[in-house]
Amino acid sequence: IMCASAKYNTRGPALIPRMKTKHRIYYITLFSIVLLGLIATGMFQFWPHSIESSSDWTVEKRSVHDVPVVKLPAPIPERGDLSCRMHTCFDVYRCGFNPKNKIKVYIYSLKKYVDEYGTSVSNTISREYNELLTAISDSEFYTDDVNRACLFVPSIDVLNQNALRIKETAQALAQLPRWDRGTNHLLFNMLPGGPPDYNTALDVPRDRALLAGGGFSTWTYRQGYDVSIPVYSPLSGEVDLPERGPGPRRYFILSSQMALHPEYRSELEALQAENEESVLILDKCTNLSDGVPAVGKRCHKNQVFDYPQVLQESTFCVVLRGARLGQAVLSDVLQAGCVPVIIADSYILPFSEVLDWKRASVVIPEEKMPEMYSILQSVPQRQVEEMQRQARWFWEAYFRSMKAIALATLQIINDRIYPYAAISYEEWNDPPAVKWSSVSNPLFLPLIPPQSQGFTAIVLTYDRVESLFRVITEVSKVPSLSKLLVVWNNQNKNPPEDALWPKIRVPLKVVRTAENKLSNRFFPYDEIETEAVLAIDDDIIMLTSDELQFGYEVWREFPDRLVGYPGRLHLWDHEMNKWKYESEWTNEVSMVLTGAAFYHKYFNYLYTYKMPGDIKNWVDAHMNCEDIAMNFLVANVTGKSVIKVTPRKKFKCPECTAIDGLSLDQTHMVERSECINKFASVFGTMPLKVVEHRADPVLYKDDFPEKLKSFPNIGSL
Repeated sequence: IMCASAKYNTRGPALIPRMKTKHRIYYITLFSIVLLGLIATGMFQFWPHSIESSSDWTVEKRSVHDVPVVKLPAPIPERGDLSCRMHTCFDVYRCGFNPKNKIKVYIYSLKKYVDEYGTSVSNTISREYNELLTAISDSEFYTDDVNRACLFVPSIDVLNQNALRIKETAQALAQLPRWDRGTNHLLFNMLPGGPPDYNTALDVPRDRALLAGGGFSTWTYRQGYDVSIPVYSPLSGEVDLPERGPGPRRYFILSSQMALHPEYRSELEALQAENEESVLILDKCTNLSDGVPAVGKRCHKNQVFDYPQVLQESTFCVVLRGARLGQAVLSDVLQAGCVPVIIADSYILPFSEVLDWKRASVVIPEEKMPEMYSILQSVPQRQVEEMQRQARWFWEAYFRSMKAIALATLQIINDRIYPYAAISYEEWNDPPAVKWSSVSNPLFLPLIPPQSQGFTAIVLTYDRVESLFRVITEVSKVPSLSKLLVVWNNQNKNPPEDALWPKIRVPLKVVRTAENKLSNRFFPYDEIETEAVLAIDDDIIMLTSDELQFGYEVWREFPDRLVGYPGRLHLWDHEMNKWKYESEWTNEVSMVLTGAAFYHKYFNYLYTYKMPGDIKNWVDAHMNCEDIAMNFLVANVTGKSVIKVTPRKKFKCPECTAIDGLSLDQTHMVERSECINKFASVFGTMPLKVVEHRADPVLYKDDFPEKLKSFPNIGSL
């Protein structure tokens, strides 16, 4: 027994370590498997899928073969709800908060839809829709996470209604997993309607879905909900038309559309008969050789023209309605840099929600078609050249490809969802070469300009040095002054030496002009870095620091207005049957003189480069009325009145003589009335608004301790 025990005991300790090692290996192996599984799961969960998804989409979207089959029928959606608006039919809460202010767009995966007999509803996706979906999937709007999506785009091609089975397409839409009556779904359609009535919107019942349509009329377009898009021209990708500079061209008016209504063609031919040298009316060619594609040719009698190249030979190109309102020829005309003359009553122009078509086209009512030649002749040549440039740029930015059309559509919808981050009018409409990047249009300022930025004072002077120095000294006391700019308008005399100028706490810059022009005060100088500008004459020495600071504070609340001190009024003279300038004290005001006024620097740009007609040259020639011209300009752009601040009415310089001051000339007042009538004629309207109020500090008249008032020294009459 002892021997046996000893034998057992000596083997026991050797068995125990072997069992522990086996268990350790087992548990290590099990732990490693679990750990690798967690790592793999995490990588799959958090690894960006956009590239893979994009690649899969590229394979899927070309064909409906070898994809999941969905059998119809399904419920048919309601017809488009014409009452839909963004606040009633669009769920903005799906968009959520996005730090980049970008909506997220999800594209449904491709499926094959068959009817109850097993017949495929659609076998192919058009090349154009393929390009459109590719553009979206490659854009910053795209997401492959359906739960993050704000907008849903079906992979069902409804661009061309002619290729659709209306009922079955509606049933296919209703099968989409997130359809929910079409809420937050976007459909693209360029060729709506069909014979005989050719409806101007897609006939497929779509309920609440947004429609990006190429041919809306005012009857079918849901303002602020749908998006009017161009009808894409396939020639855009096939024919390279080099940009042609603006200016006169061989023909004044050209029409290139085929299959026009007989009444329209007869009117065009009558116009050509009256103006044979300057009007060219083209039609379909009937004498082409075999093998010559008719789409690239147009004919007049026996003469053959290359299309769309011939469009570059005309100043104006007619775009008439056909069976459908939207016409692909509009894209061809814009590409050629020809100014489109759009004759299609009730047509909603492409992207008209953001594009200013008055800058690139002429719209003529159909009943005015016989007067087209005289209407176009009345357009000034300078304006025609600007429209030619704008037309070409519209095509390059928004028409040239399905990608451009898709991204512009999404940006418009994005601007509705995030209006505080929306693209400005200038960004939509100004070609890159003319964008003034440092300027913000005050019509679209989202917030009150920061007080810390301050304002730039611009003093226009000729040779009143003593008075100028007093103005500089007084203005420099204003707390919010950021910079002082002196515009030296005397070419025959040098400005004082640097040592003679007043020593002030802010930068002082002297700009010497090439010519003595009043318009020099409104030039957009690079030195103007603030949004606010104070224009002040070199003899306005009576305004106190409190008055100027208060005026700046008022302007900050109304940055799109002229905010100033000397108030004036325009009146209608019934005896003379014309406008009259009035400087007497009255209960009304319609202008503030820019001898002492705050305004946004954007208006310097408009005055210098966009002033209508010959107003700027007229002002410089007469050495008068630049302030009235600025009042007209601002009122015309904003549709708003000026704001007079503080009660002061007397602004005459006590030391100035008649020789020194323009405004003391005997003919001055007469010319001021002439200015108002001249400007009203050029603008074609009277934009000035008459008001009966002014802005004063809240406590300035109250019996209250002066030290508790924000602006105690507000001055007197």
